Amino acid sequence: MDVSRPVLAGIAVVVGLVLGPCCARVAARLATRDATARSTPLRDALVGALTAGLLCAAALLGGVRPLTAGLAWVAAAAVVLGAVDLTAHRLPDRVLLPAAAAFTAALLADAAVLGTWGALARGALAGGLLYLVAAAAAAVSPAALGYGDVKLLALLGLVLGWFGWGVLIAGLFLGLLLGTVVSVVLVATRRASWRSTVPLGPPLLAGAVLALAVGGVPPLP
Repeated sequence: MDVSRPVLAGIAVVVGLVLGPCCARVAARLATRDATARSTPLRDALVGALTAGLLCAAALLGGVRPLTAGLAWVAAAAVVLGAVDLTAHRLPDRVLLPAAAAFTAALLADAAVLGTWGALARGALAGGLLYLVAAAAAAVSPAALGYGDVKLLALLGLVLGWFGWGVLIAGLFLGLLLGTVVSVVLVATRRASWRSTVPLGPPLLAGAVLALAVGGVPPLP
């Protein structure tokens, strides 16, 4: 019996629980642009549980291979990005860009070790296409789509596209669907109007997680 994945998942849970409060503190500081801002104990616990869950999922999905390190980095970054976007409607470059660089490096290492060059090319193509489409949409309607959303979509294109075109389409569909549902609920409960700006980052990230959970299978070497 291969015990590498369960052991790796257990380690990921411990790391996530330790890293969670740090992610919560970083998110609070980025959202407020205050280097002294602190998180609350409740938020620390919630972020810790979410971080542990996502890191565990990354370990179970990737196993012992270079890809997993990139997935783990993106998972931790997603927690911070989602928290900041919910609070301040921003997706900070200082979190987004290092995550993209780390994941790209992990994919290059994975391709060098396991020969997954085809998946790397597909992910790069998907990320580039999403960037171009999203950038065009943002130029037409900057109020509806910020440039942080454009860069996030490019990263998600790279991540989901690496796993396959079906996973990419499912992730985008689920993310946009979740965003629409949230907007309708907020309007129905009078917590927002149709003209209100709803952060797009969290539903896009949630859609990507759901797509990977359902259909994410790492390509064979």
